[in-house]
This record gives sequence, structure tokens and C-alpha cells, in this order.
Amino acid sequence: MKLFQREQRSLFGEILDWMLTPLLLLWPISLALTWLVAQNIASRPFDRALEYNVQALAQLIKSDAKGVSFNLPQPAREILRADEVDMIYFQVLGVRGEFLSGERDLPLPAQEEKPAPGEVQMRDAEMRGSPIRVAYLWVPIDQPGFQYALVQVAETLEKRSVLATEIIKGVMLPQFVILPLAVLLVWLALVRGIKPLSQLEERIRSRKSDDLSPLDDKVVPLEVAPLVSSINDLLTRLKESIATQKRFLADAAHQLKTPLAGLRMQADLAQREASSAAELKQSLQQIGRASVRATHTVNQLLSLARAESGGAGITRQTCDLVSITMEVIQDSLPRAMEKRIDLGYEGVELGSHGVTILGNDTLIKELIRNLIDNAINYTPSTPDSPGIVTARVLSDGFSQVVVLQVEDNGPGIPATERELVFQPFYRALGNEADGSGLGLPIVVEIVQKHDAVLELEDAQPGKPMPGAKFTIRFSNAT
Repeated sequence: MKLFQREQRSLFGEILDWMLTPLLLLWPISLALTWLVAQNIASRPFDRALEYNVQALAQLIKSDAKGVSFNLPQPAREILRADEVDMIYFQVLGVRGEFLSGERDLPLPAQEEKPAPGEVQMRDAEMRGSPIRVAYLWVPIDQPGFQYALVQVAETLEKRSVLATEIIKGVMLPQFVILPLAVLLVWLALVRGIKPLSQLEERIRSRKSDDLSPLDDKVVPLEVAPLVSSINDLLTRLKESIATQKRFLADAAHQLKTPLAGLRMQADLAQREASSAAELKQSLQQIGRASVRATHTVNQLLSLARAESGGAGITRQTCDLVSITMEVIQDSLPRAMEKRIDLGYEGVELGSHGVTILGNDTLIKELIRNLIDNAINYTPSTPDSPGIVTARVLSDGFSQVVVLQVEDNGPGIPATERELVFQPFYRALGNEADGSGLGLPIVVEIVQKHDAVLELEDAQPGKPMPGAKFTIRFSNAT
């Protein structure tokens, strides 16, 4: 568990962490690499001095019939060892490994190493508990058998360490000043870099609550432009949504005003002293019809609000479209019989495979009920020409599409009004049928929430009463 974990992440702190963390991690790595480089640089001049001494001593080896000899004058010996810091050792061995001069305990090269005559070689070793650097040379002796004498010169590493330390100090000490300065510059650069975000925040905060105009994306950096564009898109959709709500509320208030005014007028008529029993009964009937109309309008408004509540929030489950359609038809039969309309079902039988969809059971019922109610309302029926309303469910197992159709033999909807009838509160001119103008907008909203396709066409093209046929295709059949 992190004791100091913040609920919100800071963009400034996040960028600062990702910039400074590598810088602080690379600094000790840079220190180690600098130390290795300094050691190499410090060793080079001293290695060259050892090579020179080895070559100088090799020239003092003499070979004759008596054997190999080495003679180092005392002054040269003193000069060789005249070093106030490091100890210098040398050793000269004959062709049979016999000791000729120098220190007897100076370590020898590895036994498996093959002599490389004329080439000065370097190695690290230890002498009397101290690390040393050894330069050695195999000197060929002009005797039968290609034999070699060995010359070694070794030196302790004090001067090398001191020089490497000085190099490190010269390189790293300025970095102790540069590193804080770099951190400060990074901090200032980040403050300046995120300043446009602060300015954008100030512009948004200073806006009035009713100002939904788009933000200017030309004055922000390119990296922030997509964010501003998304905010502008959200503002545009919010503006349209608010405008739709205002228009919807205005239309709803207007639609409710008529039945409410009728209720008040009929109540005033019923309260007159001279009203007869027949007039009172008629007023009560008008009040009943007006209340039914008001109740229907309110229920339709609630249904439309529920359908517009957003597709992501609705509960989806497996729905049998045939079962739901038959259930709605059963509920609508009394009203259809009252208007002498033949309401029936055609298509796939109940319990068939491939007629279930993934959707919301309540909204699907509302969709079918509104289509059937709309057909019943706008389909005239007489003994000579009875009204017929038919609901169908068809299945295409190959394309996994379920089709719902509701058609009637009424006057139909002219092609010029087929886009308008899906708008809230719109009603076709010259039609006296009861209705609020909300049924088809509710259907459109529910169709969109289920990713379905809605089509409107004539049921019987070319006839005086072409009728209307609504077709809805659900593509998520199971």
C-alpha cells in the first residue's frame, strides 16, 4: 500500500519525473565510465615509461661463449629507482631462467604464455601485497636453440591513482554545479511549456455558463489542438441537446395547454347554475376525454424521455421478438375492436429459432405498441371498407437479420411528409385522428438505441388507400 499515493496525477510532475529520473540515474553511470576512462588515460604515460625502461635494460644484456650476462651500473640503478611516490622493481633472467639481476620475488609471466620476442607486453600483478603494473620483454639470445632472456620492470600504482583522481575531480566537480542548473532549466522549461494549458483553463473558467461557443484552437499548441477539438465537439453536441430540450419543453407545454384548457372550460360549464343533467353529463364526458388525452400525452413524453436516455445506459437482454409482438397485439385488441379494425399477426411462429435479439424488453414493447397504436389511430374503418392492421416478424437465418413490420390499409403518408412525421409533435394536415405526435419520434429513438434500421413505404403502392408499412431490421439476431 502506498502511503502517499495521490488520487490525481500531475502532468507537470509526471513529465518532470520522466525527465529528471533518467538524468539522475545516468549521472552515477557517467561517473563510473569517467573513472574507467580516467584510469586508462592516467596509465598510458606511465606504461610508456615502463616500456622505455624495459627496452633500455634489454640493451644491457650481453651474450658470449661463457653465457648471458647483465651489468647495470650503480648510478643507473639509483636513477631507475629514484621515485618518491611509487616503488620500481626490475628483474633480469637468463635463458635457463637463472637470476641475473633485480628482485628475485618479482612475479613471472604465466607459464602457458608463449614468448613474443622484441615486443614489450604489459600485465597487472601483485608484489609484496601491493598491486603493480609490469612491463616485460623476451630478449632473443644469439645461441643455438633460439633461447630467450626475460627482462621485467614493475611499478606500483600510486601515481596512476592520483592522476586518475585528479582527472575525475576536473570532470565531475563542474557537474555538481551543472546538474542543479540543468534541473532548474528543466523546471522552467516545463513551467513555460504547460503555460498554454493554464491559459486555456483560464479562458474556459472565465466563460459564462450559457456561453457554448467553440474554443479557438489556433492559439494552442499542436499537441493540445485535438483536446480543444474534442471539447468543441462536446460543446456543439451540448448546445444542440440544450436547444432540443428547450424546443421539446416548449412544444410539450403547448401540447398540454390544449387539454388542460379544455378541462378548465368544461369544468366552468358544468358549474353553471342553469346547466341541465344532459349538459352536465356531456361536460363530464368532455372532461374525461381531455384527461385521457392529457394522460396519454404525458405518458408519451415520459416514453420519449426514456428512449432518449442514452444507449449505453439501457439494460440489454435476449428478447423473443415474436413473443413480444404477440403480447402487444393482445393488449391492443380491445382498442382495435372498439374501432372495428382487424388487428392480426403474420410471419414466424412462436418458439421458432433465429427470432431473438439483444435489446431492452421494455423499449421493444414500447416500439411495437407505438407502431400499432399509430396504425389504429390513422386507419379508418367502415362496414364497406374495414380497417386492417397487420404485424409481422420475419427471419433471415443466413444474414442473421430479424425484420419487424407493421402495416395498415389507411390513407398512408405522402412522400413529402415522411421525414416530418418522425419529428416530435408533428401531425399530418387534414387528419382528425387523436394523437400527440410523439409515437413515431419514440420509435426512431428506440430504433437508434438498438442499432436497427427503420424504413417507411406504401403498403399498397398505386391504390387510392396505399396504407403505410413500417419495416425495422435488427441485425443482432441470435
